[in-house]
Amino acid sequence: MGEDTETTRVRTLFLSDMHLGTKGCQADLLLEFLRDYDADEIYLVGDIVDGWQLKSGWYWPQSHNDVVQKLMRKVRKGSTLVYVPGNHDEFLRDYIGMTFGGIEIADQRVHEAADGKRYLVIHGDQFDMVVRHARWLAFLGDGAYTFALFVNTYVNTVRRRLGLAYWSLSAWAKLKVKNAVNFIGKFEELLSAEAKRVGADGVICGHIHHAANRQINGLTYLNTGDWVESCTAIVEHYDGTMEVLHYPSLLRARAGLTDLVGRTRPDGARAVA
Repeated sequence: MGEDTETTRVRTLFLSDMHLGTKGCQADLLLEFLRDYDADEIYLVGDIVDGWQLKSGWYWPQSHNDVVQKLMRKVRKGSTLVYVPGNHDEFLRDYIGMTFGGIEIADQRVHEAADGKRYLVIHGDQFDMVVRHARWLAFLGDGAYTFALFVNTYVNTVRRRLGLAYWSLSAWAKLKVKNAVNFIGKFEELLSAEAKRVGADGVICGHIHHAANRQINGLTYLNTGDWVESCTAIVEHYDGTMEVLHYPSLLRARAGLTDLVGRTRPDGARAVA
């Protein structure tokens, strides 16, 4: 897909958990998404660059550099970009309040949507008790997650040859293991409570790699998901509507429309996760 591809313009784009600098990052798909979508304002909601992995071994292919360059190009063309660091790129928290090349570094931000609703934008690791109080366990868990992605690569190579869809081992485990399900539920409740505390109508976060758009205790909980497995993002349309996009589903829907009518229809390109 080339640079001249027709793009969809949205008011705001929220992305998190790209984990650039790791082999698990689906940078090629992310780059394609960034070619498909433009926004007046872009929020990078943490774990964009994976400092944890880069410390243990340098990995930075051209595709990862292309993603960074594409984001910078959007800034040069007029998009506002706010970077809210997470735990994997926490080294950037030393620069909170500063602006580099048109990119503002912020610990958190209250975003006002077009319909007047206010959303707390925060990565969310501050409400993960493992990350806050048992960092050694967080590092151990990160290693286990990386191993699961390694196994997943080979499993899905076989599945593709059999004509089967992508399957995520770690996502399956998170939803099947009771403690993981309880953790996700507690995380969502804590983030929603924090949004209420600061007087917001909802929260937009990342961190747990589990995209969501739901109501919790009268507030809107939105999670951007990730670009390691699910490849999801949140967009705000010009009427203030928030939508979770699952990009692989979007591409499949587009391919189906192309097969049916011989061309891609932009109005059929959206999919809700």
